[in-house]
Amino acid sequence: MNLNTTLIDLADRAEVSVKTLPALTAGQLNAHPLGHPNSIAWLLWHTGRVLDALTSPLTGDEQLWDAEYKAKFGLGALADGTGVGHTTEEAAQITAEDQDLLTDYIVAGLERWRQYVASVENVDEFEEIVGEFKGGPQTRQAKLTLAMVDAVRHIDQALYVAGMPEL
Repeated sequence: MNLNTTLIDLADRAEVSVKTLPALTAGQLNAHPLGHPNSIAWLLWHTGRVLDALTSPLTGDEQLWDAEYKAKFGLGALADGTGVGHTTEEAAQITAEDQDLLTDYIVAGLERWRQYVASVENVDEFEEIVGEFKGGPQTRQAKLTLAMVDAVRHIDQALYVAGMPEL
């Protein structure tokens, strides 16, 4: 097994996880249990945005958000970011009525991420510096890993909250 295969397997598992979310009503998607600022809708939207925002510069493609999903979500300029640094009030403005749309956006981002990882032919390319993160150099592998760890973490948070009996 090589690094590409391992990373692709991780993305496959993230996709399985997001698809195991139970069917949720709009009220459940947009609930803020115990007053937490991030709803399930926010968690899933953020997952898609981070995948998209981190992968698109590597692929050289327009973000899926701009090409297809921004109009479908209808969330305005606030949703053009990734949600990192959102205030409680801003996070509350990220809502969704359609769970399938949230899932579709994540699945599309995962597919683009997988295709990109599969296209890296030489393992040394993963160590190439492709940007900066928190004031230091960021390798291709670190950027890809950041996107996937963020996705897995937030999908799992959404699964946990979706399982709350009082949701």
